[in-house]
Amino acid sequence: MIRTAADVGTIANSPLLWILALAVMGIVLLQSGVYMVAVRKNAAGADMSQREVFHAFRAGGVAAIGPSLAVVLVAIALLPLFGTPAILVRIGLIGSAATETASASIAAGTVGANLGDETYTQSVFLIALFAMSLSGACWMISTLILTPILARGQDTLARVNPALMAIVPGAALLAAFGALTVTELPKSGYHVLAVVVSAAIMAVCLWLARQFTQAWLREWALGFSIIGALVVVYLATN
Repeated sequence: MIRTAADVGTIANSPLLWILALAVMGIVLLQSGVYMVAVRKNAAGADMSQREVFHAFRAGGVAAIGPSLAVVLVAIALLPLFGTPAILVRIGLIGSAATETASASIAAGTVGANLGDETYTQSVFLIALFAMSLSGACWMISTLILTPILARGQDTLARVNPALMAIVPGAALLAAFGALTVTELPKSGYHVLAVVVSAAIMAVCLWLARQFTQAWLREWALGFSIIGALVVVYLATN
């Protein structure tokens, strides 16, 4: 029997997918726990006190709140299309809603279907989910292969010029975030407004943190800038 788009939810939220999704999230939590324990045990070798380790964990956790908000908002919007288990694993774990949605849309297009309309059947959902999973698997396999190669290059560069290794990671982060920002600017005036507002809030937070020696404000600056930009753009569009 051919099922319609309305029946996709029955398979998208099936118990089997829930079990697989929870298993994946459980592995992630286990890995995080292993890394945290390893950091605490080896902190002395890096001349870090347990208090500094705590502050590092807190800073990382707080810094993750801002970017996670954007992912959560997009994930909620995509729940009717892919169901909660697939969203937990694909969007929640990978974090790139644009990449995952593009993979699903292209896969659905290969069989003449579109996400969300009457052509989006259970069979199309399975094809889209497989494409999303294959895309994520390829990223992980590429990381597994390329990380040791890049690590050897890093060790060689550190021996040749140690000072350069202090610059390269920062430059790479600036280039990555700069490229992401530049691609958003031409989309609309609201995108430009979001970038300007978030940059202004970030600058003010960092200035206040330095002037009044408030380390917590530096940790929360990213979250404040994202939330502030979202509020301003929402008000501008309404």
